[in-house]
Amino acid sequence: MTRRDDIREKAMKDLQLYEVLMLDGHFDFGNGFHGSAYLNPHQLFRYPATVWRFAQDLLDVLPASIVDETEVVVGPVTGGALLAHTIAGLLDSRREITQPPTLFAPFTLDADCGHTLTRYYAKLVAGKKALLVDDVRNTGQTLAFCAELVRKAGGTVLATAEIYDRMEAVVDATVPNIALAEYKAPDNTPGEHCPLCKAGVPITTF
Repeated sequence: MTRRDDIREKAMKDLQLYEVLMLDGHFDFGNGFHGSAYLNPHQLFRYPATVWRFAQDLLDVLPASIVDETEVVVGPVTGGALLAHTIAGLLDSRREITQPPTLFAPFTLDADCGHTLTRYYAKLVAGKKALLVDDVRNTGQTLAFCAELVRKAGGTVLATAEIYDRMEAVVDATVPNIALAEYKAPDNTPGEHCPLCKAGVPITTF
């Protein structure tokens, strides 16, 4: 087993230990679907030390070329932006002090058009090599959309990365994707057909 495998295996255990990743509950996702696995980003970002720990591990599994070339770290609000900010700081701690500091650029959420880069941050990423991060990848649509925003602003996306990949992406950002932990969650079902509901299993609350 490689060091990267060790890091990923430990991360999977830690995500469950800290109740970030819950694999044996009954969750109502609020979109009409129920399922037995849920990633709670609020639990992940509750303590800054926790996200710093996972961000360190994520950097350790990224290819060295991406770590070396990244000039700006970008991420969608809220979890992705918090993770991106942390990773940008950690990248600087691993580099020579003479190197330019790593930039950070968050995507904001617009009620009409979804994720967007403000004019200020669009100028910041122009001509830069970007690492795009998020806390979790579900369908991959958010990462793909945000990658296109970086390209439209004149930046280059080196890779996408996340702490947890549900392994059900239907689109990608046409660049390498690296996850700290991967788990193929059981299929979600419409609430009216949920086997857990039919079995009388109460909805998990937290």
